[in-house]
Amino acid sequence: MADHAVPTHDYHLVKPSPWPFVGSIAAAIMATGLIMWIKGAFGVPKGTYWVFALGALGVVYTMLGWWSDVIKEANEGDHTPVVSIGLRYGMILFIASEVMFFVAWFWMFFEMALFHGHRAASSIEEVRGAWGAWPPKGVETLDPWHFPLINTLTLLTSGTTITWSHHALMHGDRKGARNGLILTILLGLTFTCIQAYEYREIISEKLFFNESAANSGLYGSSFFMATGFHGFHVMVGTIFLTVCLIRLLGGGFKPNQHFGFEAAAWYWHFVDVVWLFLFAFIYVIFGGHAHA
Repeated sequence: MADHAVPTHDYHLVKPSPWPFVGSIAAAIMATGLIMWIKGAFGVPKGTYWVFALGALGVVYTMLGWWSDVIKEANEGDHTPVVSIGLRYGMILFIASEVMFFVAWFWMFFEMALFHGHRAASSIEEVRGAWGAWPPKGVETLDPWHFPLINTLTLLTSGTTITWSHHALMHGDRKGARNGLILTILLGLTFTCIQAYEYREIISEKLFFNESAANSGLYGSSFFMATGFHGFHVMVGTIFLTVCLIRLLGGGFKPNQHFGFEAAAWYWHFVDVVWLFLFAFIYVIFGGHAHA
């Protein structure tokens, strides 16, 4: 009888779920498949991608199933005010971990950009020649006032549209929330398309590589790691917002209960702020002068 008693606390005790186990297996298959695809392993030749695709499908299946269960819990009233606080703390800590992730890439770039002079003072002639300037001599960088500026304006505009959508939802204006969310998603897709075109130009023109510069690869690696991971986060945020749009069109979210939407807005603002730092330091301060 005690097992079926109505709980007298505000906490939600999650029912046994298969998703952590299924997700772990799928992630392991996807990681192994990626190694097979890039390098080849376990007798599988390089270029074989079906193992990675199988693992990726498993991860997507886990995401759909797990998140559907969380949405059902919210609709059934399991997300009490105390549980909602825990969800907010969890999202805040997740974004904090993402901040530390990008700090690592900025740290790498700043270490090379700010302290290259110390290496240039070396008694070894090859080291002096490689680290005399940053970006490396002979390496053509991007014009920050072209595509990077367009992408900056695109993301800043998307920050205003997601804020409009959020405030509209809080005041019960579902039409305004829908329109603002659609505009934000379109702006996110626009950013991704522009960055993909920019990457295509970089690779085709070999802008970040110069055979006479010993450390030219370092600039390209740090650039692609920082901007590439940010672009990946934009795609994740776009998917996040698309799921919110589907839920909104399906009648989900209330003015006083819409944490899924709120978490997506937080994530999107985080992506905006990271891009502002990328644009200011990697494109303009430590990149644009070389192009000029």
